[in-house]
Amino acid sequence: MTVRSGTELINPFKLLERVGIRAGHSVADLGCGALGHFVFPAAQLVGGTGMVYAVDIQRSVLEQIEKTSKQEQMMNVKTVWSDIDVPGATRIPDASLDLTLLINNLYLSQNRPQVVREMARLTRPGGRAVVVEWKTIATPIGPPPTQRVDKEEAKKIMASPSFTFLDEFEAGPYHYGLLYQRTE
Repeated sequence: MTVRSGTELINPFKLLERVGIRAGHSVADLGCGALGHFVFPAAQLVGGTGMVYAVDIQRSVLEQIEKTSKQEQMMNVKTVWSDIDVPGATRIPDASLDLTLLINNLYLSQNRPQVVREMARLTRPGGRAVVVEWKTIATPIGPPPTQRVDKEEAKKIMASPSFTFLDEFEAGPYHYGLLYQRTE
């Protein structure tokens, strides 16, 4: 499968390998978007024994993900309709994910502490959570810099007894990444 666009912004394979995805993992992309920019690469990397949950609040997005996953014969992709700002709303079992992704969605959240609670609920102890956001610099694409979440603010939002900060990294020319581990 060829990723359709955006690899010059964030290479999904490099990012997923950087944060420790493995065959057999259960992964969720919270706010996945219609292209499934991380969903489909994750599905390839976790293989037939893994599962990738594509989570979004827009049903049309999920319909597109379902269509693409059928076309690509990726049976390890499951769509989940949910508002990630509401803890417990995402119909994925508690502590069942090895990797939880929140990519370019923290800045959109209306209730950021609740998103962190939902990420903590979903991620198994020892599992990982990744936040990737736009840098707060002027860029030719993306939301206005005033709407973005600066890296230090994102760290404050993610500060929780549920997560241990592991690393920060460049996620592309316009993005930063933060890697966390779910506490035991």
